Amino acid sequence: MAKQSTMLKEFCDDECLNSIIEGSDGSIPLTNVKGSLLKPTCNLGDATKLNVHLVPHSHDDVGFVKTLDEYYYGSRTDLQHAGVQYILDSIVLALDENPHRRFIYVEMAFFYRWWLQQTDEIRNKVKDFVNSGRLEFISGGWCMNDEGTTHYNSIIDQHSLGLQFLNDQFGECGRPKIGWQIDPFGHSREQASLLAQMGFDGLFVGRADYQDLQKRNTTKSMEMIWKASANLGRQSWLFTGILPRRYSTPATFSFDFIAPDDPIIDDVNLPDYNVPERVQTFIETAQNESMEYATNHIIMTFGGDFQYQNALANYKNLDKLIKYVNDQQINGSNVNVFYSTPSCYLYALNKVNRSWITKTDDFFPHAHHPHGFWTGYFTSRPALKRFERYSNNILQVIRQLNTFSNSQLRNQIFSLSEAMAIAQHHDAVSGTEKQHVANDYAQRLSTGIDSALNVINTAYPKLLTKDNQSTTAEIQQFLCQLTNISECLPIENAKQFTVILWNPIIHPVVGYLRVPVTRSYTVRDSSGQTRFQLIPISNSTKTIPGRMSNATYQMIFKYNLPALGFNTYFFEANEEEEEKLEITKNEICILQNQNFRIEIDEQGNLKRIINLQKNINITFLNQGFYWYQSYSGNNSQFDFQASGAYIFRPLTQDAKPISIKRSLKCIKSELVQTAIIIFNEWISQEINLYDEGEDIEIEWTVGPVPVEDNIGKEIILRYDTDIKSQSKYYTDANGREVLQRIRNYRPTYNYTITEPVSGNYYPVNSRIWINETNRQFTILTDRSEGGASLIDGSVELMIHRRLLYDDNLGVGEALNESAFGQGLVIRGKHFLNIDLPQTSALYHRIHSQELFMSPLVTFALINSSYMNYSSLYHQTWSALSDILPSNIHLLTLDQLNEKQYLIRLEHYFELNEDEKYSYPTKIDLQSIFKSVGIIDKVLELTLDANLELSQMNRLHWLTDNDELLLQTNNSTNQHSLVDTNIILNPMQIRTFRITIV
Repeated sequence: MAKQSTMLKEFCDDECLNSIIEGSDGSIPLTNVKGSLLKPTCNLGDATKLNVHLVPHSHDDVGFVKTLDEYYYGSRTDLQHAGVQYILDSIVLALDENPHRRFIYVEMAFFYRWWLQQTDEIRNKVKDFVNSGRLEFISGGWCMNDEGTTHYNSIIDQHSLGLQFLNDQFGECGRPKIGWQIDPFGHSREQASLLAQMGFDGLFVGRADYQDLQKRNTTKSMEMIWKASANLGRQSWLFTGILPRRYSTPATFSFDFIAPDDPIIDDVNLPDYNVPERVQTFIETAQNESMEYATNHIIMTFGGDFQYQNALANYKNLDKLIKYVNDQQINGSNVNVFYSTPSCYLYALNKVNRSWITKTDDFFPHAHHPHGFWTGYFTSRPALKRFERYSNNILQVIRQLNTFSNSQLRNQIFSLSEAMAIAQHHDAVSGTEKQHVANDYAQRLSTGIDSALNVINTAYPKLLTKDNQSTTAEIQQFLCQLTNISECLPIENAKQFTVILWNPIIHPVVGYLRVPVTRSYTVRDSSGQTRFQLIPISNSTKTIPGRMSNATYQMIFKYNLPALGFNTYFFEANEEEEEKLEITKNEICILQNQNFRIEIDEQGNLKRIINLQKNINITFLNQGFYWYQSYSGNNSQFDFQASGAYIFRPLTQDAKPISIKRSLKCIKSELVQTAIIIFNEWISQEINLYDEGEDIEIEWTVGPVPVEDNIGKEIILRYDTDIKSQSKYYTDANGREVLQRIRNYRPTYNYTITEPVSGNYYPVNSRIWINETNRQFTILTDRSEGGASLIDGSVELMIHRRLLYDDNLGVGEALNESAFGQGLVIRGKHFLNIDLPQTSALYHRIHSQELFMSPLVTFALINSSYMNYSSLYHQTWSALSDILPSNIHLLTLDQLNEKQYLIRLEHYFELNEDEKYSYPTKIDLQSIFKSVGIIDKVLELTLDANLELSQMNRLHWLTDNDELLLQTNNSTNQHSLVDTNIILNPMQIRTFRITIV
């Protein structure tokens, strides 16, 4: 043991080291280096037996049918008997009672809250459990995030938040190394890639398509090496296992009071003595499970939703079960069962020293039976999906403002950081929660945004005020979060006000902003002038339920923002009359700028879009709104599966047009040309083409969706073109890499078509396209939506759902959102582009980032003239003085303390995507910190920012093609920089902790 102590000492703190050395239960300590799988006291089983790794766990949803608070405290037992604080209290007692017991925990949103309430005595006890491997944190994020509707930026952030907490409290021994995505409804390739880049050794998932499982169960292919990126090679590979029974306890062995089976009755004098029967059933269960897995190690999860509120009852029976099953080995049984964890199970598999099959696609779409495709949640609760995106936009901006103003208000950003992390939960942004829980998620985001305003109003005075000026006047910035419906009440009738746009991207951005007004204004930028125009607000906007504004006009102006900085636009009321606009109704409408020509016939049908620069012409056979009638089954059997929050199941496979007739209004001005197309009283679209615009904006308004006919409706916006797409279409994975989809096809198993529509829907987090040899039609979205190409040349995106039946998957209520006494109105945007396939990436890569990280708009009421204001305040400012590469994106910039900063930079082009930008690119970190200070030290970290990259060593695996997953740190220069220049390869994200002088 002395030699082992020497081996481990440099990799563990003393407390963790001592616990390893003192392990006395006969198990085997692991001695991998720091950053690899270091979990003490793992039992690796017996090579001659079937080793059953028994894993006690509780799956604790961070909101679902109850809110986070209701789940934590155990209130609202009328909805569900679940209280997380009691689970954690009970686990401490149970682990303390028997040193052989193990438990894993995942959701830091709950554990963090519980930890803050504990005494030092309990905290020290828990630290001992962690150091000895008896309590193991798995995944370690604030929640178990959804994979179908989340964006990679927020997935990284929510993991980093939880892992930072664990690192602060438990150090290396608390560092998770296993992903545990046991409940999300389909699994994203990007999720696996991100976990691999965080240094994880493996991932276990709970769900796979029923047809996929049928093949895997019979071919012993439930475990694999997932090649999770087409660009990053082995650093994105991740061992992935599909759990048996999703994540539940084996049948008849639930000892939890929530769903109790018979306990182990081991008094032979009692008539109910059941040890022989219980043991035999367990042995048969283990042997049956082993038929589906490739080694003599299997994993058995013992737990479920909110289980172990009385952990002593669970463990008392599990202790007995383990003892009596293992006693049968002297009678010839080959089953060897013991407490374990996912880390120990994974390590045991790794030591088997065999090759593994590989996977390169994803696990979408997911179906649990022939008519149960979980593709509805890609769109469910579209307002919440958009609000989550908007909230993240604010979060990233206030981190930047806090950094460049040196305000050191990171603690005030925590509220929004936590709300965003909670919103990533697989029953949050997914839209699969009860209505009052959805309201709670939105309220948390709103509260977080309110806290962020203090950061904004602390930062801007430091950045705005000129060095030679001092002013005691405080200009309070505020947000107008309803400008999407042309409402900003504080500025109505104001004589002067300012609009500040902060550009969070490290490249200049050009665009247009619409400000709702009640009068005419002159708009000035730092040069004293800018292009602006007054245009009327549409009737579709004015009649949106709940809109309180008296504004009847929008002041539209063009902005040209500096990289990573701001411009101020000064509004001053004038007496000018409304400009004359060219307006026609129900006549042929031609919209044209320098790049595109759009042809709309007199009946409001989009007929053609032409890329004028490249002479590319796409004809539209149809474009507009359609709806599917939701299947209204009673869920009593597969054939009667209803469409609900999770499931999309149309009654028929043909979408019906919303309306045959349309009305058209064409408005042309110098800055924007618009076609307003009204389909009926509750659905419309505006096609906008801006001067010099590089895409076509489609702003759609849907709702209140009528359900007086007792028919649920799923609303799509469909684009039918003449592109010969050959059954292929392309969708993004969590906003990053793009995967090819083929209609009615799955790459890894023979697919039987049972639902021709919903079975071809995929998550569209940011973009979808179709193409042929010389033409590509690309659509960018402003939120996650479900999308498909059901016939060649066609793309459809589901944008709203109003349903009247529950799909019997746990929510217990229909997805029937309302506001202001009627169905919820949703407004959103699509952005269309037509280009050559080989040059389309230049558009969709850059513009999707600009859309995701839009300029943050703040307003302020001003009591001085433009001249006085411009003499006191900077009207433009940039943190950068250098032009930075166009293929590099600033993903994270966060001030940790006065001298330290966290920064993530990414190369956001894929390999072979663009002839100029799909190559390794150099960037100088100092260029981003010029306004902050001189960089003194650069330390490269793993993606989750909780481990030095030089200390990351992942387990090695061999694939069935004799490829070795061997990822070590073969270049010291990658992590200890001689200077501040770094190189980023396509799709690579690099994370650094920067110390300035």
